[in-house]
Amino acid sequence: MRFMVIVKATKDSELGRLPSEQEFSAMGAYNEELAKAGVLMFADGLQPSSKGARVKFSGDKRIVTDGPFAETKELVAGFWIWKCASMAEAIEWAKKCPNPHPGQESEIEIRPFFELEDFGGDFSPELHERFEKLQLQAEANQKK
Repeated sequence: MRFMVIVKATKDSELGRLPSEQEFSAMGAYNEELAKAGVLMFADGLQPSSKGARVKFSGDKRIVTDGPFAETKELVAGFWIWKCASMAEAIEWAKKCPNPHPGQESEIEIRPFFELEDFGGDFSPELHERFEKLQLQAEANQKK
């Protein structure tokens, strides 16, 4: 199973506060442990929402709103993509994580990806093949 593991934003991360060398080192060691265990597929941090934008869809209309966005509880500061045998395993790995925002409360959200088998018979063979080709192309793009 693949999971997106989401680090929620805080007021400090929205202000652009970067981790100290010690904090960065602790998270690096954790990421190395994930990689050695074969769990880590991808990880990255995100710039504050002040440097982002949202596109809202309403029928045919597209409305663009530039950041910053007010509600930090709903924002993402960083993420990992993990491959684990189960949600329970992903939770155990998350519990080992150093506090993403030391000195304050932090929250990590774990969400499973949909896998092709989740769609059962609703996925035609043609759609299944199209999806697999798209995933191969995306993997090739990552190597560029």
